[in-house]
Amino acid sequence: MPTIKTRHNGDMVFETEVGRHSILNDVMPTPEWGGKNRHPTPPDYFVASISSCIAAFVVQYCNRAGLDTTGMTIELSFEKGEKPAHLKDFNANIHLPNAEVGDRMAALKRAAESCTIHETIARMTDGIAIEVTDKTAG
Repeated sequence: MPTIKTRHNGDMVFETEVGRHSILNDVMPTPEWGGKNRHPTPPDYFVASISSCIAAFVVQYCNRAGLDTTGMTIELSFEKGEKPAHLKDFNANIHLPNAEVGDRMAALKRAAESCTIHETIARMTDGIAIEVTDKTAG
């Protein structure tokens, strides 16, 4: 099973190892959280992963369908909910300024919706199993 490891680097900065790559995140720059806006927040990375995943699946579909992806962008809007804190009301807008999608619109939307992150969210019903290992563990 693949594993990603996050370590606390002090203050409210965290470093996550993803294979051979490393990404840094901070928390919200609010008095409550104490972030300093040095790096994206975990929710920023979450939304970015959705947007980039959709983009990859759209480009893969367009390449097979012969649609021009030059200048393609994905704008992913969302709202922040409270109590408990969560993200909601996601809306992905796919811009293909050099392609005429025509009768391939439904297939293109299906390709976007089949992105791994979208599929994971759609199927996630049991949350995430959380375990704690402290210094008493052998």
